Amino acid sequence: MAELTYDTLMDDGNYLGSERARLENKVILEELERKKKARTLAVPTDDNRVKARLREIGEPITLFGERAADRRDRLIYVLSQINAARGDYSANVEEESSDESEEEEEEFYSPGSMELLEVRRKIAEYSLPRAQKRIARQRLGSTMELGRIVDIRKKVFTEVKKFANLGSQIGDDRPISQVRFAPNNQILATGSWSGTVKLWNVPACTPLRTLRGHSDRVGGVAWHPQATLSQGQDLVNLASGAGEGNVNLWSLNSESPLSVLKGHQDRVCRVAFHPSGDYLASASFDTTWRLWDVTTSTELLLQEGHSKEVYSVEFQDDGALIASGGLDAIGRVWDLRTGRTAMVLDGHVQAIYAIGFSPNGYQIATGAGDDTIRIWDMRLLKSLYTIPAHLSNVSDIRFFRADDPFMEKAQNMVNGDTEMLDVDNAHPTPTEHEERAYKSGLFFASAGYDGLVKIWSADDWHLLRTLSTDAGKVMSVDIASDGNMIASGTYNRNFQLFAPEDVQ
Repeated sequence: MAELTYDTLMDDGNYLGSERARLENKVILEELERKKKARTLAVPTDDNRVKARLREIGEPITLFGERAADRRDRLIYVLSQINAARGDYSANVEEESSDESEEEEEEFYSPGSMELLEVRRKIAEYSLPRAQKRIARQRLGSTMELGRIVDIRKKVFTEVKKFANLGSQIGDDRPISQVRFAPNNQILATGSWSGTVKLWNVPACTPLRTLRGHSDRVGGVAWHPQATLSQGQDLVNLASGAGEGNVNLWSLNSESPLSVLKGHQDRVCRVAFHPSGDYLASASFDTTWRLWDVTTSTELLLQEGHSKEVYSVEFQDDGALIASGGLDAIGRVWDLRTGRTAMVLDGHVQAIYAIGFSPNGYQIATGAGDDTIRIWDMRLLKSLYTIPAHLSNVSDIRFFRADDPFMEKAQNMVNGDTEMLDVDNAHPTPTEHEERAYKSGLFFASAGYDGLVKIWSADDWHLLRTLSTDAGKVMSVDIASDGNMIASGTYNRNFQLFAPEDVQ
């Protein structure tokens, strides 16, 4: 019998250790190979078909607390184990992939009504001329001398930097969820969690009327584009959405709603009028946004597409597009003329609370719970810039839109009114109207839960002015169309007005 020596024991130990390591590595490699092949397995995505497949192979169709996604993962794991034991993956792949190919061939769509088809046609007829006029207006701007542009920009931003607190007013018994200036800038509408909408004279901040009709917190208010033109008549001037799921339409001479739009199954957060004033959009926690006919008070479109609650909605100035932002951190731009998604705004890591179209027609700003504002370009279909805007949630975004006679003149030039402005030989003289036209869309304001309102340039995205409020959370912000006032609504039940120091 051979004598065991220290060297022999060491050799045996090394041999046993290396063999064990080899076996462990083999098991690991086999498991990696199984997982790799498992990823190539095409299994059904429909939960009912997943359960049926599990039943076929003798597995429980569901386990305690198992969700649909977990169930599908379990099916993949079991099939990969079976195929690994057989050493064959091809049969199952062909069987399942054929089923998947059938699913992929099926196009998903929701049938619409003839009324919706007619509305899409009307929106196309309305928006295309407006887009043509906007482009012609931009052509005029491109012919301006660089020195003139620099002078206008410098003057505008100098005025913006003069904004200061004009005053604060207790607006309600509960937080002010949204503030919006009327088209004539003489009335401010405030929506509150108390369920009321109040109208105020500005800048005096004296109450005009209290509109009661909601039974839960008001989430959004919006003025009709021609609101003050119909004052004193029973025509729609204002819309509001609230927590009970209703959207109310109001006139200026009654404290009761003209009409109540019912259909949402959960809280309504934001509402917005189409530029034509004929349609209204509402965003809701039922994961949909809806389009309503203002004249008939009927629902035209129920649009799905978000995986979580829809919080914000906004129309493009041309009227062709609408953007929605949800608590799924995704924004979507929809073409109202076709019903298709024009762009997906995927970049935020938390819920989108604010969304706004730039007056230039092709840029969008979104504000989210990740404290940032993202600027998107629809021409490039991507995010251009990310602004670290606030220390807490970005709750609202509003671009400045100038309401000036020059804007109408610039739009009419496409119809051949060369006495006003010549499109082909456009060398406008330096006038106040020209300045106002260029000023539109040159800056925007944002509200944040850090208690601040911030004003940003819309060409290089730099901070121009920071305005402090008297509250911890700023819920909403708006800019008057004459550029002389900014309003904010806060969580502590107040609203504030800001104005340039020389205007005060």
